[in-house]
Amino acid sequence: MKIAIAGAGIGGLTAALCLQREGHQVELFEAVDELRPLGVGINLMPHSSGVLHGLGLGDALDEMAIRTRAIEYRTRFGHLIQSDPRSVEAGFEYPQYSIHRGELQFLLLDTVRARLGPDAVTSGKAVTGFTQDEDGVRVKFADGTSHGCDLLIGADGFRSKVRQQLHPGEGPAHYEGTMMWRGANLQAPFADGRTMFIAGDHNVKFVCYPISGRAAREGKALLNWVAELRQDQPRAAEEADWTREGGRDFIARFLDFQMHDIDIAALLRSTRQITQYPMIDRDPLSWWTQGRVTMLGDAAHPMYPMGANGASQAIIDAQALAAALKAQPGPAGLLAYESVRRPVTTGVVLSNRETGPERVLDIAAARVKGPDDRIEDLISPAELEAVAANYRQVAGFMKKAI
Repeated sequence: MKIAIAGAGIGGLTAALCLQREGHQVELFEAVDELRPLGVGINLMPHSSGVLHGLGLGDALDEMAIRTRAIEYRTRFGHLIQSDPRSVEAGFEYPQYSIHRGELQFLLLDTVRARLGPDAVTSGKAVTGFTQDEDGVRVKFADGTSHGCDLLIGADGFRSKVRQQLHPGEGPAHYEGTMMWRGANLQAPFADGRTMFIAGDHNVKFVCYPISGRAAREGKALLNWVAELRQDQPRAAEEADWTREGGRDFIARFLDFQMHDIDIAALLRSTRQITQYPMIDRDPLSWWTQGRVTMLGDAAHPMYPMGANGASQAIIDAQALAAALKAQPGPAGLLAYESVRRPVTTGVVLSNRETGPERVLDIAAARVKGPDDRIEDLISPAELEAVAANYRQVAGFMKKAI
């Protein structure tokens, strides 16, 4: 089948590779004139890295990314609340990777061009809508041209034009008031060089992890960080632009964060480029598919970045879509794909609104009042593990059975 994909982000590119492997003719159309390796760090959960290993990209990931040993949840005083292992050694079939978003996108882009052909991705070709009938789909572009195909996959992100046509009355984004500042800085590593930590609580939170295998081999760390603050009068979500330069006044809220292995204030002050973005998502949809058109990734299920799971769910979408179309080519396969993925991603979106696995931060913040308090006196290991285990089940990255 001839399949068109709107958007050449991580989800769209992975879908192209999965669909091409099953023998489909795939073309991608990207709105921006020039693809560039933008963004900062993201995480690939073990189940999604397994998809990329299956596409033959495991060695490349090991070269450019960090195999994350564990996610540590900490108080603002530096207490270790919980260490949630994410490595193969901990029982997962595949690693969790921390990686620069732009490097991952370009690994996928280069692989698409190598396997599907140099013209498989057309940039400067913004999809604005579509028409369809029983025989096919005609994709419409901002430049007035169109393209015929058998199926259209909307992988065109948070402001998806495909989603807007399918659900024209959806309304504004959902925003609960948290603003995020992000950056990355090359410096000395902390802990073992493979640890991610999340510290604070729902109102004032700091996330930090290394994202560069190349830097690690040189004895350094490219540290990706995210600082989050809930605001009483937040900027409107419709003004969201993840490339917007951020100010530095927020740093004052993190001066009392005391970690034993890293100086957070020094990290923030040393970072040259800081961006600012509101934490937003959209309400889960009751359906994704109409005839020969469906969606995946942020177009289908944008979610809060709790549990570091957005890119991973897009990658899982891609694999599920290819598997469904292999079993049932055409519109029936799109419906089968949706029946598998929409309930799962709805669960993740709603869980993330309740802070997902990061709920342990709020449990600790309510009980730990100073640096001399002892976590083990205030919170039981069973209570903490119940939160982590529930989210692993919701997000779909369970450990191997022993």
